[in-house]
Amino acid sequence: MAKKRRILITGVTGQQGGAVAAALAGSDFALQGMTRKPDSPAALALKSKGVTIVKGDLEDAASLKKALAGVWGVFAVQNTWEAGVEKEEEQGKRIATLAREAGVQHFVYSSVGSAHRATGIPHFDNKWRVEEVVRALSFPSQVILRPVFFMENVVSPWFLNGDTIYSALQPDTMLQMIAVRDIGFYGARAFTDAAGLNGRAIDLAGDALTMTAAAQALSAGFGRAINYVQIPIAEVRKNSEDFALMLEWFERVGYEADIPALEREFGFTSTKFAAWAAGLGKQ
Repeated sequence: MAKKRRILITGVTGQQGGAVAAALAGSDFALQGMTRKPDSPAALALKSKGVTIVKGDLEDAASLKKALAGVWGVFAVQNTWEAGVEKEEEQGKRIATLAREAGVQHFVYSSVGSAHRATGIPHFDNKWRVEEVVRALSFPSQVILRPVFFMENVVSPWFLNGDTIYSALQPDTMLQMIAVRDIGFYGARAFTDAAGLNGRAIDLAGDALTMTAAAQALSAGFGRAINYVQIPIAEVRKNSEDFALMLEWFERVGYEADIPALEREFGFTSTKFAAWAAGLGKQ
């Protein structure tokens, strides 16, 4: 019986890595998840489902080399808000370079929607520079995924506090979003259809709505009134210049993923925010 090709999934206990691992469960790949905390409850839960857990740190080249040994494919994702813009870029370039040196055949990098559009947003532009390195390394095959704003962000403390969503966005500003589990679907397809998607950079989105509409959907999902309140951009800027620049870009320009075309190509019905919000009320 042929040996299964092994995929290393970084951030496997996080949102995107975890979603990709879940979507690839039961596939013809051997899954290997990398985490800094292999004894964490999340890592142990994945281990119980057949995922091989290895200790690794995107800041530690030696641990990355060890984790990459014998690996056919890599799903690489980094966290801006944890590492910072400069370190995230270093981490992305580091794992890509070491993966190429280790003989990895297929590299999947999770970037961000519109990274190629010179947005001026620090945590978008740094991912574009990582993309350029990935392409320059000339892997036998590679796919770049560019997910837009996560639906999960809306219920994070960055936005939802108590029964109110706070943001500097105008109440009628449309914002493309995607559910993390949908990123898992596309991440899995980047491996199961590696040859067909080779060389592609794909913007991923599943829905587009205003923050007012998001509040209404959450009200229905939670069974209580959720309000939307617009705050001055200066208040956001006090906490994060990067975040403020992103919101300003959402107002001026915004993402441009072609959701209908994406669904047609992949034969996939994207998760819509109302359905996603309804699911929150059942948890």
